[in-house]
Amino acid sequence: MSIRSRMYGLCAAGLLLASPCFAQTELTTELVADGFSRPVFVTAPPGDTERLFVVQQRGLIRIIELGSGSGPGTVRSTPFLDFTSFVSQSGNERGLLGLAFHPDYENNGFFYINFTDSQTHNTRILRLSVSPTDPNVAALTGITSVIGINQPFSNHNGGWTAFGPDGYLYFNAGDGGSGNDPQNHGQRTDTLLGAMLRIDVDNDDFPGDPDNNYAIPPDNPFVGQSGRDEIWSFGLRHPWRNSFDRHTGDLWIADVGQNAREEVNFQPASSEGGENYGWRLREGTIATPGSVGGPRPPGNVDPIWEYNTGVDGCAITGGYVYRGCRIHDLWGTYFVGDFCSARIWTFSYDGVNVNDLQERQADLQPPSGSITQISSFGEDAKGDLYIVSLSGRVFRLIAADGYNGCDCPADFSGPAGVPDGIVDADDFFAYLAFFADGDLRADLTGPDGVPDGVIDADDFFEFLALFAQGC
Repeated sequence: MSIRSRMYGLCAAGLLLASPCFAQTELTTELVADGFSRPVFVTAPPGDTERLFVVQQRGLIRIIELGSGSGPGTVRSTPFLDFTSFVSQSGNERGLLGLAFHPDYENNGFFYINFTDSQTHNTRILRLSVSPTDPNVAALTGITSVIGINQPFSNHNGGWTAFGPDGYLYFNAGDGGSGNDPQNHGQRTDTLLGAMLRIDVDNDDFPGDPDNNYAIPPDNPFVGQSGRDEIWSFGLRHPWRNSFDRHTGDLWIADVGQNAREEVNFQPASSEGGENYGWRLREGTIATPGSVGGPRPPGNVDPIWEYNTGVDGCAITGGYVYRGCRIHDLWGTYFVGDFCSARIWTFSYDGVNVNDLQERQADLQPPSGSITQISSFGEDAKGDLYIVSLSGRVFRLIAADGYNGCDCPADFSGPAGVPDGIVDADDFFAYLAFFADGDLRADLTGPDGVPDGVIDADDFFEFLALFAQGC
């Protein structure tokens, strides 16, 4: 065990309060796989810690078998899904842009794709299923249309799609494109463009309509009043790679700017929806330059962080709050990057202030080559963080000294009160102390077999099983 991990053990046990408790792990990245064509997203089904699914913009979804979880993975030669015949191949912002696995994927096999249709050039979300005979291949039968959204222009298709902690599907389709939002979709609530949308895919409010198979969550903010019932929040331009914090449920929205500001918006898990993030009147915290800008509209929520377009980069790529077990002191740190400059920043947010803002791109360069054209970040089922390059490579965030906090989850203490690589009575009593105190180090499992931020009996029995196995 490294000196750094021993120091962390002392801090976690409350036995060391000096500066080593606050020293940050030195970071780097490792190449997991390459050879992809325009990859734009990576994700994994809930609880599936052995595979990573890579979305390619022109219509393929491919699988990386992660193996031990360190070093290179193996890319399966047969795609999980080949949808190239149905995906628009024109334009830089059209294509297969989003993938989300149903929370109960292990039992129902449902997954959802967000793409630009090759015939209409409109956004569509479809429900597909995994093959009943091969878990590494999708079935091309029984495809269900969930929803479609007309796209008046060729850019700003958005595409992010994910299930929230409430079980509803969240997604966006951009503001419709062109420049300066000429049809003012961002400030209208009678359109599905320029908004974050929230629907229930397990029910159907449109039984007579084969193209729309979803229901409206009854607590959506515009239910029963003027505005499209699907809208959860609005005032967005081109949200690119948003995320839910898997521990808190907070929603992070990275919105690509026009010519002035790139921004990160934050919606707490306690939100009841209805936020107006300002576009097209506002670009970040300023009035949009030119003839379309104006004062802050009613209900406007400013971004929590922004940077200058054309100075620090040209197109923001949203990331994730780190919640993995690999690097303990990154817990709660948000990662975000820029596609053009390949700059990467991290910071934490306490609900009021952004703290500990750092630039990380120099630290995160792999031993050979470099990370360019950051098209996405991603998480696997364990919470490991990945960086996707449009040039065809997928990288994993790791500690520079090779330490992996996931390696021995039952090793909590030793003779000196620190983890020592031996599972014995000291670890048992150390865990009981963490459990009694509600310390998140006691969070070992949840409904999906991965930590869920809730410390309960499931975690205690998981510890007993790990304790019995040793390291």
